[in-house]
Amino acid sequence: MDRQHLYRIVNRWTGNLGSGTSSYAAYSRAHELSGADKASAIPGSSDPLFRGDRTHYNPEELLLGALSACHMLWVLHLSADAGITVTEYVDEPLGEMAEHADGSGEFTRVVLRPRVKIMQAHRVQEAIEIHARAHAVCALARSVNFPVEHEVEVTT
Repeated sequence: MDRQHLYRIVNRWTGNLGSGTSSYAAYSRAHELSGADKASAIPGSSDPLFRGDRTHYNPEELLLGALSACHMLWVLHLSADAGITVTEYVDEPLGEMAEHADGSGEFTRVVLRPRVKIMQAHRVQEAIEIHARAHAVCALARSVNFPVEHEVEVTT
């Protein structure tokens, strides 16, 4: 039998400026994501195009971050299993979202752009190939309905 995992988080709206949602402009989009035993809350807002605070993370950025983190954690795991020593990993993913006339939207594509440094120069190709395996097992990449692509760079 497959194992089931349960995840919980608290999303608390902190943007009541005194009159709640009495009008579209009357409230802030500020919120905090927190959870039991977490070191700190994640400050959230909407995209600045939708009256959000650009200094807080918006849901679209958090989705990119979640996809990137899931992929990275699998790459690190698979690299360790393969005996490939990763010493640095940086990803700057890009997401494309289509917005429709009615205000709805959806992501149409995400491109992960990991830059990975390894110790073994003769294993660069293997390290690149690990990214395809990581993609195949990442629960988040497997759960979205848009392409998650990879532009991988591995150096020593």
